[in-house]
Amino acid sequence: MATGTIISLGLYFVVMLGIGLFAYRQTDTSVEGYMLGGRQLGPAVTALSAGASDMSGWMLMGLPGAMYVSGLSAGWIAIGLVLGAFANYILVAPRLRVYTELANNAITLPDYFENRFDDNSRMLRVIASVVIVIFFTLYTSSGVVAGGKLFESSFGLSYETGLYVTTAVVVAYTLVGGFMAVSMTDFVQGCIMFVSLVMVPIVTISELGGFGQAMDSVREIDPALLNAFADASTAENLTFVGILSLLAWGLGYFGQPHIIVRFMAIRSVKDVPTARNIGMSWMIVSIIGALMTGLFGMVYVTAQGTEGLDPETIFIHLSQILFHPLIGGFLLAAILAAIMSTISSQLLVTSSSLTGDFYQAFLRRDASETELVIAGRASVVLVAAVAIYLAYDRDSTILDLVSNAWAGFGAAFGPLVLFSLFKRDMTRRAALGGMVVGALTVLFWIYAPIQVDGQPLTAWMYEIVPGFVLSSITILVLSKFGKPREGVEETFDAFQEKIREELK
Repeated sequence: MATGTIISLGLYFVVMLGIGLFAYRQTDTSVEGYMLGGRQLGPAVTALSAGASDMSGWMLMGLPGAMYVSGLSAGWIAIGLVLGAFANYILVAPRLRVYTELANNAITLPDYFENRFDDNSRMLRVIASVVIVIFFTLYTSSGVVAGGKLFESSFGLSYETGLYVTTAVVVAYTLVGGFMAVSMTDFVQGCIMFVSLVMVPIVTISELGGFGQAMDSVREIDPALLNAFADASTAENLTFVGILSLLAWGLGYFGQPHIIVRFMAIRSVKDVPTARNIGMSWMIVSIIGALMTGLFGMVYVTAQGTEGLDPETIFIHLSQILFHPLIGGFLLAAILAAIMSTISSQLLVTSSSLTGDFYQAFLRRDASETELVIAGRASVVLVAAVAIYLAYDRDSTILDLVSNAWAGFGAAFGPLVLFSLFKRDMTRRAALGGMVVGALTVLFWIYAPIQVDGQPLTAWMYEIVPGFVLSSITILVLSKFGKPREGVEETFDAFQEKIREELK
């Protein structure tokens, strides 16, 4: 590895660990301080933190890889994500910020569900926590896989070494600084990702002779690559169900704990519009950059005669052959930034769930604040260890792992979050039923040995579609039977009054 690359990466690691130490000194020792940063995030940090933790390694590896193989048809995912993220800022962000504070100052999503529906049985909390632990362990594993691939393809190290190095650095700053460290590092990492996703496609297009020449080269290789309604990898036209499945990625936003927890932590509802403008601008530019990297990177690789390249490593490949080692190291740091920002967020959310929703709720109800923070840090290490174990299976692609976890959260929590913020007479039974039906539908869709037109269910339709629809129907039907517990509707009315005041 070139000296310049080593210098860039070394500087990146030092900065991330330094931010973790700084955040540790700025964060109070309370659980709210460790898990939510005292609800004091500014709009810029909220926006880029949400974006960086959302996009993860799939933004620089999975999405360019899909564009590389399938062409413009992969762009439907991007459209769905942009629409979903915007709707999330409009519908969920301000309301969740207000309601979680009214709902007994809830600091985790399971905590919010329990307080929102006055669930004395604690079943909502337990099942929500189980969903978080299961799907986030898979999600975290996808990030660790991306780290292993990065170190193997770029640094000449073994895949296993990459798993441990990536995880070790993330665990270090998450362990020390908690939510504030995760959010601050996400902000820096979001800036790095943004610059990189502008630089790489621009330089690649320049090397190909300009945009017009690059597009001509794409047509020469395969005109289907520029057909948004056909998958170039299979030479088949997309069906209506296929397009719907790609657009449906946007539905996942309403139920992603590591994203919406940023809305719970923002300083004020009045900061949400600013955060939305920053976040959406960052997202649109970054996604376009990722798609262009995949498409024109494929053209460049074809022109160079490079064979056997893993499509999900195209960004890595371009960063190493088109740039000076010092800049190349910075671009590799961007991939690490994408990977680490998501892993750290997922580790912290899973840790908060294990700590508050299992350890405190069932094992140590009278645990002190210090003890709970220690338990949270121990949970970070535990989840990271399981994620490494799962990442030893190299057969799954990053996009596959992410899509499964994204669908699980979107179907289990998405309708529940939306209806809880807008439906006054929603009952505890409806919340519980909707969450269980959504999660089980996704798991059934992934693992059931059923085929449609000779394809597995997941290839025919993305599992979030049936999961989200059936969860919503379950909530609406079950809310017709029974009434909310005493005081729940009054709290909802107070929330509505406060949100009207805040949104004036």
